[in-house]
Amino acid sequence: MAVAIVRVVRIARRGGGGSTVSPLGHRCDVALHRSPGICGRDPALGCATLGRMAEAAAADAFAERAWAVAYRLLSQVPLADLTHTDLDRLAVAAYLVGEDGEAVAAWEHAYKRHTCAAEQAEAARCAFWAAFCLMMRGQMAHAGGWLRRGQSVLGHDLDCPARGYLLIPAVLAALDSDDADGARRLAVQAGDIAGRFRDADLAAFSTLGHGQALLAMGDEAGGLARLDEVMLAVCSGEVGPIASGIVYCAVILECLQLFDLARAAEWTAALDEWCRAQPDVVPYRGQCSVHQSQLQQAAGDWAGAVATVADARNRLSDPPHPALGLACYQEGELCRVRGDLKAAADAYREATRAGYEPMPGFALLELQRGDATSAAVSIGRALREAGQPFRRPGLLAAAVEIRVAVSDVTGATEAAAELVSIADHSSSPVLRAMAAHAMGAALLASGQTTDAMVQLREASATWQRLSMPYETARSAVLLGLGCAASGDSASAALEFGNARSIFESLGAGPDLRRADRLAGGHVGRGPLSVRELEVLALVAEGRTSRAIASSLRISQHTVRRHLENTFAKLGVTSRAAAVVYAYEHDLL
Repeated sequence: MAVAIVRVVRIARRGGGGSTVSPLGHRCDVALHRSPGICGRDPALGCATLGRMAEAAAADAFAERAWAVAYRLLSQVPLADLTHTDLDRLAVAAYLVGEDGEAVAAWEHAYKRHTCAAEQAEAARCAFWAAFCLMMRGQMAHAGGWLRRGQSVLGHDLDCPARGYLLIPAVLAALDSDDADGARRLAVQAGDIAGRFRDADLAAFSTLGHGQALLAMGDEAGGLARLDEVMLAVCSGEVGPIASGIVYCAVILECLQLFDLARAAEWTAALDEWCRAQPDVVPYRGQCSVHQSQLQQAAGDWAGAVATVADARNRLSDPPHPALGLACYQEGELCRVRGDLKAAADAYREATRAGYEPMPGFALLELQRGDATSAAVSIGRALREAGQPFRRPGLLAAAVEIRVAVSDVTGATEAAAELVSIADHSSSPVLRAMAAHAMGAALLASGQTTDAMVQLREASATWQRLSMPYETARSAVLLGLGCAASGDSASAALEFGNARSIFESLGAGPDLRRADRLAGGHVGRGPLSVRELEVLALVAEGRTSRAIASSLRISQHTVRRHLENTFAKLGVTSRAAAVVYAYEHDLL
């Protein structure tokens, strides 16, 4: 997900959808069914009367958050006949049902009316919301024009909430240009204005921006405290519907980037409940549904994850949303782990076309296809180009897996060490488990079996505590390899069997086939001679060189020579690493 769409304003573009709303009573019925034009259907009622009826019914609908009804009623009244309050209601309702053009038109009309009445503060506020809506449509030049118009009409002396709103785009610009401290100062300034005027929406924007700035500065505890603070305001109903949706999506995205899945799941559930209470709401559903799919996948609900991301992709496709690439990538990830490699490749290709780089998934797909060298090149390039800190953990974890596969133990160890360093500065148990798993894999590949097992058991315990079954099973596979390298074949079989059971329940085809092989499936010879395989098999049982020599009736010198040849052919430097390689490549 690129930084340009991470921040507050760019998160909330509409994601498609539909709506059903229950009737709101007699006034609503009359206004909806007796005012087609609004004049002309009932001679007994004049235009002004019908207009007032529509506005009254719209007020009821707006209060009940029946946005589609409010929009239908108010959109039938000429803009010139609407009160200031109803113009604002029309703009909000239009935005929430996905009629962005009508929302902008309403705010523009309100701006002109307030300007003519010399109501600069209200005019500037309308200019901000018009700009905001245009940003959502990707019309950045038009949005910039409205922001400058708002600043111009406000002047330099008038103290009002609109001055704080007009600071929010500057907060976003500072965050996007990596000026976190500048963003923090601007957010605090906007918050001071919100406090003086008790403006809940502005307070929400400023607190959110402050939290994002602190996170960008490395203050995870302070940043999360701000995010929780603004979420409490949203959940308590203090914040308006547009700002609430923006905050929900922004906070969930920040939590996911921090690998704080528990917090992300909690706020995603709250967002889902919020949206269910307002079935007309169109924005926020698309991108946030992608995040919901990611959380479902982590929790082992792969069927639900597939259905959710398919719905998200449909919502984000027409018109194309900045998060469409993310939805395609998530589809690719689900296809890859389930073994549909062609569909995964197609989804990654669509993600690229939508402007989202499909990494590390594409590199892992190349590894699954059998082209480990290409995978190593791809992941190395992605790591060199990864400027955004939140992208590195996933890339590093994939780099360890890929580099182990190409026997680049040094590279795998370096990637694992960087991931450990990142995890050490984070409160995320997910990151810590990722780092422990990666370091365990690197240590196992280098023959340091005992140290590897300590790391892998830590990772496994954390995955189980977090109820993340796929990751639990992947760590179990490595634990099985470690047991095998230590000569504990019974424990190895137990670990492989546990992993197999989980992979089968999830539908993780490629991992299931690998677990089957490790548990005693197909055995190949690879580059080794028959005698070298015999020696290696006895090494896997934990036998010493003397015991192997005695069993095969050869000298210990010959055993050492066979092992040296085996190490050279497999690209490893120790007995344990050779055993792990043999299990990984079906040689034993």
